[in-house]
Amino acid sequence: MTTATNPRVLEHPAREDIRLEAVLHALSDAVRLRIVRCMALAEDGAELSCSYFELPVTKSTSTHHFRVLRESGVVRQIYRGTAKLNMLRRDDLEALFPGLLDSVLTAAGAQAVRLDDTGPHAS
Repeated sequence: MTTATNPRVLEHPAREDIRLEAVLHALSDAVRLRIVRCMALAEDGAELSCSYFELPVTKSTSTHHFRVLRESGVVRQIYRGTAKLNMLRRDDLEALFPGLLDSVLTAAGAQAVRLDDTGPHAS
């Protein structure tokens, strides 16, 4: 991991340091999977603020979920002004684990349809 000396610079694992078990752990939580599904449906390379996501959890729990996604290498977070923006690290994940993200997202989409989980930003 890179060392963040500036509190506005967040630590992210380098591509070669992303571990499969960390990615699978991050994607195993329903709230985090919902975040990733929403990001995957957004325009490629879209930077989405944390407030964009309507999540059924408190702000502090939401912060925890985004931290798990960032530390596992699933998302990259940057500050733009006062907003913390999130981007899916699709290229890194595809290079390391070909087809994994798309398979998980396809399965999650099918499950959402089956369970009728179509709330705001659920897709």
